Amino acid sequence: MAAKHGIKSRIRPISLALPLVAFIAITFLMPLGNMIKESVYDAEVADALPNTMRLLNNWDGVELPTEEVFRALAEEIVVLQENRTLGKIGLRVNRVVSGTRSVWGKTARRVKGIETDDMITTMVEIDDRWSDLMLWQGIKKAGQRYSAKNYLQAVDLTRGEDGSISRIDEGRRVYNTLYVRTLYVATVVTLLCLVIGYPIAYAIAHTPPTLSKILLLCVLVPFWTSLLARATSWIVLLQSQGVINDFLVWIRIIPDDGRLSLIYNMTGTLIAMTQNLLPFVVLPTYAVLSSIPPTYMRAAASLGANPVQAFLRVYWPQSLPGVASGCLLVFILSIGFFITPAIVGGTDGQLISNMIAYHIDTNHWGLAAAISVIVLLSVLILYVVFDRWVGVDKLKLS
Repeated sequence: MAAKHGIKSRIRPISLALPLVAFIAITFLMPLGNMIKESVYDAEVADALPNTMRLLNNWDGVELPTEEVFRALAEEIVVLQENRTLGKIGLRVNRVVSGTRSVWGKTARRVKGIETDDMITTMVEIDDRWSDLMLWQGIKKAGQRYSAKNYLQAVDLTRGEDGSISRIDEGRRVYNTLYVRTLYVATVVTLLCLVIGYPIAYAIAHTPPTLSKILLLCVLVPFWTSLLARATSWIVLLQSQGVINDFLVWIRIIPDDGRLSLIYNMTGTLIAMTQNLLPFVVLPTYAVLSSIPPTYMRAAASLGANPVQAFLRVYWPQSLPGVASGCLLVFILSIGFFITPAIVGGTDGQLISNMIAYHIDTNHWGLAAAISVIVLLSVLILYVVFDRWVGVDKLKLS
């Protein structure tokens, strides 16, 4: 009986946790696994051109493919044209060899119904780009089912025909710049939220109850408002003829012809993101500050500490758990912020999340997934470092 009771006591907690495990598996683990797969697996070209890809697997890439390869490709692109899927294949190959998208439709229209013993000459006469080895190498590369090309492109690298990895042309390097800019914005926004949010949390924790509720309501009402509405309202406030510039001109801080550029740039992104994420610092910090007994500060004063010393040596260390959790939350959210930079950021204020959205809109799922995986791994590494060296459990008084 005791053994049965022990088994039941162990099974019951597990059964209660099963719905949570299932929820996490369905909503997080499965999409994450699919995202990782999309970043390295792309079978669209291989499935659309099976005979061509089978023959190209034995091609050395030094000379033009054989007549058999040309004929197989001609037959398959005619079928793809009839199925209205040729455009997708042309787009996929164009991502590898730019400027070749039009050759597919042009060739499909003119090669249909042609009977010839020399398909190489026929296709080259239709479009001389078929005599370019780079196009065939691009088809072969695009037809690989598994590859790391998306990850290389996501960090501004490319693989040469000899297998060597090198940086892409300087004019096409965008992703590393966006990673650095995203990290910079996340750091600045976190610091701004801390500098602004800590005094607010302190005021809420130490004012009379009525005023404390009003201040807390002022923090929560914007938090409850739609993120899209808040981002749009910043356009009204920050534009050249907006409320803020009008006020600065009215009080004669700036001239009318010297209005500040506060929107569609990095400044607009920082201002709007700080306002949107401020509650994530205020609320956890307030929760910790409200639990600190006020007698500690009075005890420090009675022992000879001035207000600054009492704050730095007694009050501030005890508030660090709330500060650390709030700052970590803001930093992680800032890295993945999308709507606000897209609306008020302009070109200079765009972050890596906007590039992910762009590739999703253009159906470049593999590259979008690769960038997402890199961002996810970066956040996990930062969290592990934080937990290892600055974890909340280490923020204790000695």
